Amino acid sequence: MKKVLITGSSRGIGAGIACDLSHKGYGVILHGRTESESLKALSKELNAEYLVCDVKDPQECHNVFGKRFENEALWGVVLNAGITEDNTFVALELQHWRDVIDTNLNSFYNVLSPLLMPMVKKKQGRIVVMSSVSGIMGNRGQTNYSASKAGLIGAAKSLAIELASRNINVNVVAPGLIDTDMTQNHPFYEEILKLIPAKRCGNVQEVASLVRFLLGEESSYITKQVIGVNGGLC
Repeated sequence: MKKVLITGSSRGIGAGIACDLSHKGYGVILHGRTESESLKALSKELNAEYLVCDVKDPQECHNVFGKRFENEALWGVVLNAGITEDNTFVALELQHWRDVIDTNLNSFYNVLSPLLMPMVKKKQGRIVVMSSVSGIMGNRGQTNYSASKAGLIGAAKSLAIELASRNINVNVVAPGLIDTDMTQNHPFYEEILKLIPAKRCGNVQEVASLVRFLLGEESSYITKQVIGVNGGLC
């Protein structure tokens, strides 16, 4: 059974990806920043293992992920954990800038650093990085979020080049407006919706299906790509 770790999978897009992969026969390993009730409930529903650590803390990631997978190569890693702290730039607090960058961007290093060597030695694997349409085109009130998600694209493309000869593919999925608790509470939800050519919000399954494809054998010649799920927004 191919095992896949999905960070930030207690709810929203991460939980949807976990459910989809589990139902398609993957061995899913869930992750949350805390041992929340939603994480425990999903773990029970999917009969899946879960790990708890703060992805913005490199030592925690090393202790948790490094110890768990020291002698085991994952087939796939989905870097999905992320937060928003939205505000116009002139009103943006330094801590909100740092929290978003640390959680969304620095976690790329923190999570993958202890996981990659077993995959490299086995010469196989898939890494899917969850960016955002905001990382491609920017978004009002999201300079910190857009910076973090744009940074992920650059990091993923560089890593894809390094790992291609090891049969490890690295790709980016950049969702647009997807129907989750996070987007429904976005202050500019209605404004963004008007800009989408498809005239609707996307759903979690539409994102999960693409992630599953990129984790599969059929995507073996696809790497270093950024694929949007955004209804034509950009």
